[in-house]
Amino acid sequence: MFNKPFGCVTARRDQRFPTVMEYFKELNNDRLSPVGRLDRETEGLLIITDDGKWNQQMTHPAYQKKKTYEFTVLGDLDQKKRKTLQNGILLNGSDTPTLPCQITVTGASVLSETLPTLHPEVQKAIFRNRPCHPVTMGRITITEGRKRQIRRMMKAVHCCVVALKRISIDGIILDEHLKPGEWREMSAFPTLFLSKNHAAEYNQSCH
Repeated sequence: MFNKPFGCVTARRDQRFPTVMEYFKELNNDRLSPVGRLDRETEGLLIITDDGKWNQQMTHPAYQKKKTYEFTVLGDLDQKKRKTLQNGILLNGSDTPTLPCQITVTGASVLSETLPTLHPEVQKAIFRNRPCHPVTMGRITITEGRKRQIRRMMKAVHCCVVALKRISIDGIILDEHLKPGEWREMSAFPTLFLSKNHAAEYNQSCH
């Protein structure tokens, strides 16, 4: 279990940015790989494993594993926008809408109050001449893993993600004692389960 910090990429090597695997060099295990991906600006729960089969089962679309994130967005994520996202939305460049998701708003603020809490890189990128611009905080649970999916979903309803942190994958919850960049071994893995329909889809995709 790894608490991925802002700024590193989910890869084995990269010419521009540090990678998550650099945090595991001391283990001398070339079989280790991340389970899924978090983009460079996203923090939080990332599982690292050398069990390839378990990795595939956790990331294969047929399993629709629930992944929950805490978010902060510039904009007012009102009830109408939340309903649009929850029902599924067609993203720019995609042919199919997103699957239904769950969204809960946990707080609201304004830019002037939120800015100091954001990563310095994000602070520099934000246009600051609207200190009273609304900011919304909340949680979102999705079952897909499209590239930069949550950021694209929020953009589709005219909100801009300025902070994103994954806090759980299915039954695995990020250890609140892990600081960014820290990891610990996991004592057990969750039991995997497929419905009959999903199992058939999965088996077919493997042949």
